[in-house]
Amino acid sequence: QVQLVQSGGGLVQPGGSLRLSCEASGFTFNHYTMSWYRQAPGKERELVASISSGGNSTNYAESVKGRFTISRDNTKNTVYLQMNSLKPEDTAVYYCYVPWRWWGQGTQVTVSS
Repeated sequence: QVQLVQSGGGLVQPGGSLRLSCEASGFTFNHYTMSWYRQAPGKERELVASISSGGNSTNYAESVKGRFTISRDNTKNTVYLQMNSLKPEDTAVYYCYVPWRWWGQGTQVTVSS
């Protein structure tokens, strides 16, 4: 069965960094675009970043451009989200997502001093 197992996340001070990972199984990983979404309390889930199946095309929400980097390792069936210069408004539950198909379990990121 399809699994998207997320790791990383936690509590970090403003200006700090975190890396999220999402390891996939149960489908042909390198055939699919992968995305990261986030949902803050009381807000709708929003797209953070996406990466094409081969990794040569990415796109980002304006709010994270220049601070976050999405990448993937198709040999490890894993997608990453490197988050730098974190801000309190980045606090949310982050989800990896295979568009129109499957969601990861979510991981909490809290940016606070």
